[in-house]
Amino acid sequence: MKKIKGFTMIELLIVIAVLGILAVAVLAAINPIEQINRGRDTGSRSDAEQLLSAIDRYNASQMIWPWQCVSNSTKDYDAFKLVDNTWAEYTDGTACSTNCPVLEKLSVATTTGCSGTEEVKQSFVDRITDTRYNDLHVYYEGDPGTSVYVCFNPQSGSFADEAKRRCDEGEPADLVDSGACGSCPEDAGTGVNCICLP
Repeated sequence: MKKIKGFTMIELLIVIAVLGILAVAVLAAINPIEQINRGRDTGSRSDAEQLLSAIDRYNASQMIWPWQCVSNSTKDYDAFKLVDNTWAEYTDGTACSTNCPVLEKLSVATTTGCSGTEEVKQSFVDRITDTRYNDLHVYYEGDPGTSVYVCFNPQSGSFADEAKRRCDEGEPADLVDSGACGSCPEDAGTGVNCICLP
């Protein structure tokens, strides 16, 4: 009688166990949740760059910031953030008969009396105002020579480490009062640092 050679049950179980250990090791090294969060942070950084660029283009063409009504209205702006899915409107209390939402000034205006410059597409506005989106925050101190910053709360460990390194090295003088180091708006008081551009 011819004996058919094959694997025994023990050998098969050993191979399956080894493959299982390798799969767990690979998953631990890749950390899929960290990769997803890093992808979200990369998207937030890209959107922050696009918003920052749109604000600068608006300022170059209109000679005022999108949160201003006229050129002599208050220039500083640190309240521009997502609150209950509505971008806060800037109000200086004196110069404007109509306060237009900042994002409408940068895209397509739907509020009566407002005009949009279409610096960004409506799909961009819809994305960054979605309730599931990681909020963007604009900060501008308003003094001559200061920069406009767009900040967001990092979700991944690598972006949080980057924000911590920036804060440890010292914030730019025109960002110190923003709370970007140590109290990023969504986690105020918890020691979380924001990623801020530029």
